[in-house]
Order: sequence, then structure tokens, then C-alpha cells
Amino acid sequence: MKYIFLFITSFVFAQQTQFVDFKSVSGQLKLNAVEKSVSGTVDYRFEVLKPIDTIKIDAKNMEFSHVQIDNKDVLYINTGKELQIVNHFEKGENRLTFEYSVKPKQALYFVNIDNSETQIWTQGQGRYTSNWFPSFDDVNEKVIFSLGVTYDIDYQVVSNGILKEKKSEGNSTHWQYQMQNPMSSYLLMLAIGKYDKKEFKAKSKIPLEYYLENKDANRFEPTYRYSKRIFDFLEKEISVKYPWGIYREIPVRDFLYAGMENTTTTLFATRYVVDSIGFTDRNYTNVDAHELAHHWFGDLITAESSKHHWLQEGFATYYAALAEREIYGEDFFYSKLYETAQQIKFASRNDSIPVLNAKASSLTFYEKGAWALFVLHESIGDKAFKKAIKSYLKKYAYQNVNTQNFFDEIKKVSDFDLDQFQKTWLESTAFDTPAANALLSKNKAIQTRLEVDKLKKTPLPEKIEFLKNTLESDVYETVKEAIVSQIEPEKYEAKKELLLIALQTNNVQVRQAVASSLSKIPEDFRTNYETLLDDKSYQTQEIALFYLWRNFPEHRTAYLNKSKDWVGFNDFNLRTLWLSLALSTPNYSENPEALVNELISFSSTKYEATTRQNALEKLIAFKIINDQVLSNLVSATTHHMWQFSKYGRDTIRVLLKNSEMRASFERILPNLNPEEQFQLNRLLKE
Repeated sequence: MKYIFLFITSFVFAQQTQFVDFKSVSGQLKLNAVEKSVSGTVDYRFEVLKPIDTIKIDAKNMEFSHVQIDNKDVLYINTGKELQIVNHFEKGENRLTFEYSVKPKQALYFVNIDNSETQIWTQGQGRYTSNWFPSFDDVNEKVIFSLGVTYDIDYQVVSNGILKEKKSEGNSTHWQYQMQNPMSSYLLMLAIGKYDKKEFKAKSKIPLEYYLENKDANRFEPTYRYSKRIFDFLEKEISVKYPWGIYREIPVRDFLYAGMENTTTTLFATRYVVDSIGFTDRNYTNVDAHELAHHWFGDLITAESSKHHWLQEGFATYYAALAEREIYGEDFFYSKLYETAQQIKFASRNDSIPVLNAKASSLTFYEKGAWALFVLHESIGDKAFKKAIKSYLKKYAYQNVNTQNFFDEIKKVSDFDLDQFQKTWLESTAFDTPAANALLSKNKAIQTRLEVDKLKKTPLPEKIEFLKNTLESDVYETVKEAIVSQIEPEKYEAKKELLLIALQTNNVQVRQAVASSLSKIPEDFRTNYETLLDDKSYQTQEIALFYLWRNFPEHRTAYLNKSKDWVGFNDFNLRTLWLSLALSTPNYSENPEALVNELISFSSTKYEATTRQNALEKLIAFKIINDQVLSNLVSATTHHMWQFSKYGRDTIRVLLKNSEMRASFERILPNLNPEEQFQLNRLLKE
């Protein structure tokens, strides 16, 4: 075998797409939730463009059998990272078939729900679909996918494309999906779970399907409040019909990101499944619009390399902002641009990587990329911009693109200086503040915001009348929030009048700014501050309840009685806070053990990572720690969400500095599962 390996290595470093064009693939899959495995048969059709001796398919840690080219057994090598087919390939059409099985280490996740059901979902971008389906890590290899999946009859199964067939097979159902056009492999997806579904039609007659878990049926309206409107708006704004035949949106548990634009089917995090109150602080509008915009910018046309990633993220961010402007208005739009400009300026002090660089930060790719498009749009005018976008999308549909391709279409409609634009916005790490402020100042709310910001170092007596008049005006809420933030360091007596005016605006966000700015609440402001407990905002209620409980021990019973039935977001932020406060209030509960058990249960694997972390943070902060809490904390270190596993590791490191805590961790070690033992042992040895 050694000579064969040497024989193929020279090709491995060449870009395969120059020699081979994979046209389509059909996969027939079975998933085993107990074993966390995938197996199936795969049928690829491909064309050899130039004679070649070896072709490769990316495939991580897979087992293969019955590997055939045109129904004949063929020599192959499984490197553990690739399936390499060794043959004398001449120009022409070929068919590759094989069977495979794998237990994916990433990119496909099996999420246990309360030990009674499972959700299965995928995340290909940044994780590689080749961990669960033999495919291509190179985004330049676009394929027409068709997946058939057999799974438990009680579950919904969704993949890319149109559902062509659904048939029962005993206790299972076979779902057959078919794409009509090619896409990059990172956009291949599966979502399996117990869902309700509602169906709509866009103005263009595109079918729209919106999913929710059965238990969340009453949250449909606030969760998907603007989804159809966003779809209709983006089709009109982009001026190119949605290119994929059907569109779905599905929330999945413990998702790695806010959302992901898998072709025809966006997956998004359950944190955006909200009721009407939760909508105030945590709605899906921006993520919804961002992921949908990617179906043109990313899915239809895909950046040829990471250097040009802004062509996906900058565009999706910008079009999401345009959708929000359509829904929430000009003041909202300009205020978000103002905030992101501040973030970019601040980051540019240390961030030395510009937009046109594969290593650029998310802030740079997303927000500065969007700012670049805003500048370009404003500079060449709406008509020219839309004409160029339409031409760009149609010319490169189902292909890969770079920045010059986009600029070529701009040049056809405008003589705008793109060379200078590229230097300023795509190649420089500095932020062009004068140009940005000139554009932002078209909005009256931003004009006032800039006046407020200029007063940061002005003594309060010299600016108080201006701030008072601004708070009492009908200026947009973010300007008033900025005033509350600006006066936070001031002495209470000096700013009391302004705080009362801010509360009297009856604007939820302005009042929330007041709640956050007063960690120490004077007695003569208590009754005013207590009104925040009645705001229609779970975030405001959480802040206000904690600060009131901390500042006024003599009123704790009243506060706890008022909030005893609060739940909050779907991460139980209010319930977990209430439990920790109740347990920390002497003689409040007649059955503290029941409260301890309830709070600890929220930190267990029955719940999503956000809920578990909420509970663990409160248990540890309020020193409600026993062996079960420590075991649940160790369990966090094995979770697939890196943010949660990092929290687990970092918290254990802090606790291990205490000798008693170290002894407790050592005591529970034998009772942990092997993966948990491995993680805890590493931390104990640090």
C-alpha cells in the first residue's frame, strides 16, 4: 500500500475542482440516537475534466465498504480524513457509490431532552459537514444534494430542498428531500425533533414553513412575528426572487450560534423562542433577516475564500439592517449603525486586521462589512446599487465570487472611486469617523445623540437643562438611554430629577437603563424604583428584583412574594433568581430543601446550557453547593457548546483554589462518567 500513498500525495495539494466536477449526490441515511451514529449509502455523479489518478472526498473518522466506480469495485484509501479513490480516471462522466458509517465528533449533535426524547441537528459552517456526511470542505465544490433519512415515526425530519416523499416503514418514517440546484457542502443540514409546523405563502408564492417544539405552540406569534414580512421585503429589496423553492425556519436546542443559513432551512437558537414579553428584550427579527439574506449572499453566491468572507457576512448584516429599518423605522436603523460604529472605532485601537483578510474578526467581517455597503449604497444611490446587486447575483448564481467580481458590477452603474473605497473601508483598520458621522447626521436622533456625547466631560450643572429637555422630548429612546448612561457616575442627589424623568418616559428600554444604572438605591428613590418590577420586560424585572432585594433587607419578603410565580425567558432567568434569593433570605421558606432541589435541577442535563449556566452561576454565587452541584458543574465541561464548557472549566479552576472544594471534587471523581473524569482529572492536575 505504501507505494500507492506516495503515488497520490502530489495531487492532494492541488485544488481538485480543476480536475473533477462533482455534479450531484444522493444519500440514504439512518441515524441511531442511542449510539449517536450515522450510516448509509452514498451515490455521487461526477465529471472528470482532466485525466487524473486519484479523487478525494472529505470524510472524518468514517468506515467504508462496497466502494465502487460505475458498479465495479475500486481501490480506495481511508486516511481517517479523506476517502481517496485510486483509478486511472479519463475525461467523462462517472458514478461513485459506497456505504459508510460514523460516530461524528462534531457538526452533527444528538441533544437529549429530559431523558425522554432527542433532537438531532447539524452545523456545517466552521465545523465541516464531512464529520457526518462524506462531502467537500472546499466551498468551491458545489453539488446538488438529495438526502433520504429513515427515523422514528414520532419525529419530524427536515433536510435541504423539497420534500419529495414521506412514507412509513414499520415504526419508522422515510423522508426523501431533493435540491434542484448546487450548493456548497457546509450548507447541508439535518434537523430531527418533535415539532409543530405552520405553513404560509410569500407574495412570490414561495412556500414558507415555520417550526416550533410542541410545548411552545403558544409562542408562535411573537417568535415569528415579522418572518413573512421580512421574506417579502428582502425579495423586493434585493430584486432577485428567492432562489431555492422553499424556505423553513427551525429552532434547535443548545445551538452553537444565533442562527445558520443552511440552504432552504435556517436553524436558530431556542433563546429566540419568546412570548410577547420576552420579545421586548430578545426577539428573532435581526437573526431571522440575517440568515434569510444569506440565502442570496452566501448560499446562491459563495465567497471563494475566507479573504472575501465579507461578501457573505457584511451583506447579510447590511440587508438585515435594511429589513429592521422597514419594520422599526429610520431612528432604529441609524441608532444601530451609530452603535456599531462606536464598537468598530473602539476595536480598531487594537485590531490590526482589515476586512479583506481571512483572519478578520467577526466584528470586522459583519459590522464593518455592513458599514462599507452602507457607505457604497449612499454614495452611488439606491437605483444604481440595486441594479448592480441584481446583476451580480444573476451573473454569478450558484457560483463562487470574490470582491473584484462585485466591484465589476458596481463599475457598470457608477464611476464611484472604488480604489479609494477599498483602501478606506476594506484594507484599512481605521474607521472613517468623519465620513460615518456625515452619513449618520442625516438622522435627527443621531444629531441629538452626537450633542449628548459631546457633553460627556461637561460638569452636570452646565448640561442638566439640556439633558432634562432631551429626556422630556420625543427623541428616539437610544438617545435617552445614552443620557442615563452618561449620568451614572454622578452623585444621586444631583441626578435624581433626571432619573425620575427617565422613569416617567414609560419607555421599557429607558427604564431598563435606569434599573441597570442604580446598583445602590437610596431610600427616597425606593418606591420609584419598585415600579420597575411591573415592567413588561423579563430583563428589567431580573435587574430590579436583585437590586431591591440586596438594598432593602426589610422588604425582601414582599419582593419575594410578589415574584414567586415569575418564570421569565425560556432559560428560566427569573425563576432561578427567585430560588436563589428565597434560599438566601432567612426564615422565608418553610421547605428550603424543595427549593434547593429545584434550583439544582435547573443545573442538570435535563435543561439547555443557558438554563444550566444560569442556575450554576446562582448556586455558586449564593454558596448553595453540594456534591450534585459540583457534579453538574463538571458535566458542563463536556458540553458541545464551547461557551458553556469553558464556563465549567473556569469555574472549577476558581473553586479548586479552596482546599475544601478540592477535596469535594476528588470525592465525587469516582462517580463521574469517563469523559467527566477525564476533564476533572486534567483540572485537578493543573
